[in-house]
Amino acid sequence: MNFDLTPEQEQVQKMVRDFVAKEITPNAGQWDKEEKFPTDVWKKMGDLGIIGTSIPEEYDGSGMDFITHAIVAEELGYGCSSMRGTYSVQISLCTKTILAFGTEEQKQKYVPKMAMGELIGCYGLTEADSGSDAASMKCTAEDKGDHYVLNGGKMWITNGGIADVALVFAKTDKEAGARGITAFLVDKGTPGYSTCDIHDKLGLKASNTSELILDNCEVPKENVLGPVGKGFKVALSALDNARFTVSAGCVGSAQSACDTAKAYAKERIQFGKPIAQHQLVQQLISNMVLDIECGRLLVYRAGHMKNKKVPNTRETSLAKYFCTEMVNRVAYNAIQVLGGYGFSGEYPLERIYRDARVNTLYEGTSQIQQLILGNIELGMPAFT
Repeated sequence: MNFDLTPEQEQVQKMVRDFVAKEITPNAGQWDKEEKFPTDVWKKMGDLGIIGTSIPEEYDGSGMDFITHAIVAEELGYGCSSMRGTYSVQISLCTKTILAFGTEEQKQKYVPKMAMGELIGCYGLTEADSGSDAASMKCTAEDKGDHYVLNGGKMWITNGGIADVALVFAKTDKEAGARGITAFLVDKGTPGYSTCDIHDKLGLKASNTSELILDNCEVPKENVLGPVGKGFKVALSALDNARFTVSAGCVGSAQSACDTAKAYAKERIQFGKPIAQHQLVQQLISNMVLDIECGRLLVYRAGHMKNKKVPNTRETSLAKYFCTEMVNRVAYNAIQVLGGYGFSGEYPLERIYRDARVNTLYEGTSQIQQLILGNIELGMPAFT
């Protein structure tokens, strides 16, 4: 594996970094306070091609690889985890899943507009009583000949209230467990489909989170994504992609926290010298740097394997487990460097700290990643 970025990747990195510095970082704190998703900035990202960098050119993307995809997620995570979260769901959970399992008609209908940010997607797997045990979902889909009728609800859905299309999973066979799940593409405006926004979250306040409500929602059969009864496979594939971009975004958020701490440590004078010269502050900084570099290498390793199109569940799970825990450690240590200022809204650390917490929960908790890795390493599943 070559650790050097290609000229094309460096160009994308600079373009996204400059965009984030100009459009996202200065405004992220205000978006957080207002719980506002910046649709105007999202449109600018689409116009610049940032959203579709990893989407094939025939579907109006740039056709770049998974390392480039990670670079975009990292830079967005540096500026605003809420924006990175919207991007992760849009591309990793939705667009790439349609590309992998959709018919050509479905790809042509959705992917180009999603790559340009003209359509926003959401991913409806989690329910109020079904989280890590996704196969226990209660949402049902009844075959009515030329369409399915969906009933049930989905909870904690990123982008749910602003999405134009929802990738929804429901039981077409209630007795078959994971083998009875089917994936559906539900368009906004479909009768029986509605959303309810969720507020008062700890973090990611600028990212829309909603409940999806399916009340006798009629979905045409041409909107079934993948084979009937194979929705669990579709869901797991999507989660593998999403865990990758979540990991990359955590590296970016951690880098932002570390950079803030380093700059402050050079300016803050205590005991007659910058605190950057105090040994225990240097220990905090060095621990942050080590964490970030390890996380970035794990992300790139997983991306390298994805580029080779070889099995990478182990590597992706390792990256997700490490990076999501890592960003919490780094944010904590960065606040420790700033002391009371890190606890205040004068610096971005308190927002980074709040935003970091959810990463260990969604797309599979840290405990689920441990069980995935334990099964791979030992060949003995802890759950079925």
